This record gives sequence, structure tokens and C-alpha cells, in this order.
Amino acid sequence: MWFKNLRFYRLDAGFEAGEEALAEAMEGQRFRPCGSLQPMSLGWVAPMPALSRAEGGEETGPLVHVVNGCFLLCARKEERVLPAAVVNEALNLRIKEIELEESRQVRRKEKQEIKEQLVQELLPRAFTRSKRYSAYLAPGQRLLVADAATASLAEELLSLLREGLGSLPARPLKVLGNPSEVMTGWLERQECHPGFALGDECELVDPALEGGTVRCRRQDLAAEEIQSHLQAGKKVRSLALIWEERLSGILTEELAVKRLKFLDLVKEESSKVAAEEAAARFDADFSLMTLELQRWLPVLIQACGGEEAPVAQG
Repeated sequence: MWFKNLRFYRLDAGFEAGEEALAEAMEGQRFRPCGSLQPMSLGWVAPMPALSRAEGGEETGPLVHVVNGCFLLCARKEERVLPAAVVNEALNLRIKEIELEESRQVRRKEKQEIKEQLVQELLPRAFTRSKRYSAYLAPGQRLLVADAATASLAEELLSLLREGLGSLPARPLKVLGNPSEVMTGWLERQECHPGFALGDECELVDPALEGGTVRCRRQDLAAEEIQSHLQAGKKVRSLALIWEERLSGILTEELAVKRLKFLDLVKEESSKVAAEEAAARFDADFSLMTLELQRWLPVLIQACGGEEAPVAQG
């Protein structure tokens, strides 16, 4: 149970939702597969894979998994795959048939109506694909962490949770410093905040309108060519970082992390935990992961100038 991406949300001080209340609110949103005419279905599934399917493939099991005061949640999204090329090919064929049979030209409005009808006809025969993405709530830290590669995926998960709870007082975690400026300074000086070290990847962007972008992978970030881009005014959009040889990832200007990896020191600690059953191993890894992030996040916040206070409402 290791997250691969991180997006952070700060919960308001007044947020209260225990395990039972949270599970009850989510139950009405339990995942159900797409119907024959349904393009997409989104709902909650059991976070532990061993408990996520019963006989016959039905999703089952508790929707909230609690370890060390953290509530692990998992959403599943299923979509019917209907490529535009397939729809357009069927549309062109249908239009030709109409024009030949009725000796008239099909106008734009009618084309759109035919296209919508074809989508409904083709949907039941379309394949489906699904993906899961997780998050955990740490009420004691007033924190929600989403394992989502994009902000839109994270917001999709949060919207589902808000819908079940009625409200979710959460906002993206903000820092006083500009992450792009902070990372640019690290790369220019070849020196990071204590505990952090540069990796071998970065993305630089020219802040000018329609400016260029430079992407470097498996690159010595101390190379002269990278420094020349910085001297020309480019800023860091994302930067590979290593923290205390325990975890690594790509930090972005949005204060998100992509391609997160827990390194050998952490994995060695995980291997020392006696957990013969899959469920026990799952819990041990989740506990270790959350504790590691609990240590790492305050250091990142400090490195970026501290946390920005929430705007008072009213």
C-alpha cells in the first residue's frame, strides 16, 4: 500500500467525521458498474484489495479502513471506451445512406442529432476500463492526502466525498513561498533545504508569454547547460528531489508530488515488520507510509516558507 502521487488538502479545524459516520455517508455512493447506456460510473470500494470483491465480482467490504488514526478511502471510476474515430465512421456511413436514399443534404443540426443517437446505440457494445485512486484522511493532522496524478482527479475524489458528507471543509495546502521560486533557487545554488538533495530530473519554463520549456531526465542538474537556462530567466516547474535517502519524487510548482518512491531504508523497515498475512502486511505498509509522510511534510512546508494561514470567512 504505497501512494505514487501526492496532493495535499488542509481540513478546517471544525472538521469532525468519525469512522462510522464517514462509512455511513459513503455507503450510498458504493461503486456500481456502468449500465449499458451509462458512459461513466464513479463510487467507493473497499480500500483493501483482498476485501474488495465477493463471489461473482461484486464490490464489497468496509469502505473506510482505519490504521493509526488515518482513514484510508478508495474510489473506483469505470468508463465506457467509445473512440471518436468509431463514432465518426458510423456517422459518415449513416449520413451517406440518408443522402442517397432521400436525395438531400444532411445539415449540421441533424448531423449532431444523428451523432447523439449513434452514441446511444454504440455504448452498450463499448468496452469498459476502470481505475482506482485513493486518499487518506488524517483528522489529527487536519490533513487529506490524495494519490492522484492531476488536480482534476483529486477534485473528482473530493467532490464524491463532499456529496456524501454534505460538505467537506478542505482546501489545497498553501505555503508562503512560491514553490517554483524556491526550487529555482535550489537549482541555481546547487543546494537544497536541509534533508533534501537534487535528483536527476527537472522541467524549466520561460515565464514569458508562450515561452519555451526544457525537460531534462537522467541528467546531471549541475551541468553548465542547465545553469545557462536559469541565467536566461527560466524557472523551475518541477524538480526531482530525494529526502534523507528515504523517499524521492518530482515536486511540482503546485506543491504536488509525482512518481513518489519510498527508498531502500523505508522498504527495509517494512520488511522487518512481522506480517505473514496479506491484510497485516497491508496495514503495516500503510502505517509506515503515513508516518513517513507525517515526518516529511512539515519539512517541505518549512522549506517553502511555512504554511499560509487560511483566509477568514465572513
